[in-house]
Amino acid sequence: MIPFWLRRHALLLRNLLANREQPDLGALSRIDEAEDFVWAILPHAARTFSACIALMPRRSALPSAVAYLYCRMLDTYEDLVPSQTSRESALRSFAARLTTSGNSLGAAPSVESPTIIDDRDRAHLLLVERAALVDRVFATFDAPTREIIRDLVRDMAEGMCWSSAAFDAQSGVLVSEEQLATYCRHVLGNPTVFGIRILRLHYGQPVTLSDAEREDAMLVGEFVQLANVTRDIEKDLRRGIAYDPALKGDLGVNVERAAAGQPESATSTRVRAVRARMLRMALARSGAYTRAINSIRLPSVSVARAAAVLMLLFTERYYRSCAQRAGLPAWNGPDSTLALLMRSIPTAFSAQLGRSEMLRAERHLLAALSS
Repeated sequence: MIPFWLRRHALLLRNLLANREQPDLGALSRIDEAEDFVWAILPHAARTFSACIALMPRRSALPSAVAYLYCRMLDTYEDLVPSQTSRESALRSFAARLTTSGNSLGAAPSVESPTIIDDRDRAHLLLVERAALVDRVFATFDAPTREIIRDLVRDMAEGMCWSSAAFDAQSGVLVSEEQLATYCRHVLGNPTVFGIRILRLHYGQPVTLSDAEREDAMLVGEFVQLANVTRDIEKDLRRGIAYDPALKGDLGVNVERAAAGQPESATSTRVRAVRARMLRMALARSGAYTRAINSIRLPSVSVARAAAVLMLLFTERYYRSCAQRAGLPAWNGPDSTLALLMRSIPTAFSAQLGRSEMLRAERHLLAALSS
């Protein structure tokens, strides 16, 4: 076996080179070794999270990859199964698999009548079809690690069932900022809690969060998930989903960007306004990120710190581009993934440098909120 500290370099390179828009589905379908499949499909199931997971400590990295892939499978049921009844049944059945005693978890529910838009959706369907490979890796973990993953998948599934019921009852629309915050907490607040718990387990710390620590984790979930929501507004409208009531009349619309010098459509104008409103909501929560990382007592040398810094820098980079799309003032910063890695990796060896980098990003985000 190649030591993980050496394998990490290959995983990071794979993240840099992965074609997420056109994944090689044939190559992914031919991988039979379980851990190889987990690492190979992770860049196509995750965006920024994939590189961040590769930077985590060895004992935390593989469980985090498996946990993320399970969450991506839940997302696939939520996104691609059009029937509410079938969707919620699949979500709960998938989570229930992990509570089964013994080594066999049983087959993952199939995705019935999926609404496929692009090759990324096809990659996510392939992941569900090959869930047994991920299960094999899950079965190798110790009991405390499996329990933390089970808690995450259970909470995620229930949260997605809440979202499914809300969207169905409200004709595909979340009707308030409070509902949007609740949705974000389900989708990424729970994984943030997981991330803190799995790292605390790695460092021999208590895995139970205080109320204040859990609240910060949920705010981080809102902060990061709003990046996904604002990025995919147009794609979600084509699916018949809107996270703001202002877009209720635009469900099913294929929003085209206006050509240079041409006026934008009424739908595009509304999308831009909603994106700006959601961006401000996200920026207001950015201060929770540093507090959440500080709740883990990281040692002076820690690749987990570098992973946390990288996640924040990815998110900051996205929100710079989001500000431009929303017609708001943007700010300067590194753009390439390689540049972000070069800023993040040194923080593994310096707690002071890590704090400085996170506070710098936080200052930019909060300054953008007040602009």
